[in-house]
Amino acid sequence: MEMCTLRLRALHGTPLDEAGLGAMVEATARGIAERMGVVIQGIRIEADGVTITMELDKLSGLGFMAELRRTTNRWYEQKYRDGPLWGTPAPGREE
Repeated sequence: MEMCTLRLRALHGTPLDEAGLGAMVEATARGIAERMGVVIQGIRIEADGVTITMELDKLSGLGFMAELRRTTNRWYEQKYRDGPLWGTPAPGREE
């Protein structure tokens, strides 16, 4: 089986430092993996993002990460009434 390692980066700052937010992202990733039958080899939560190594080809891994991004962005926006959690700043707006 192929392996891939992919990362989601926070749009602003270090939101995963907040109590519980990193755990929520990890739990969501593990839940998606269970539903999709994906084997996760490792999850690294850092203050500004999450890196996941999984037994998938890169294209399927991108689909997995897109679902994680969509799900956690929706939750984050509803809970905190803030913009998206993940993304790339617009040109000229990098921190």
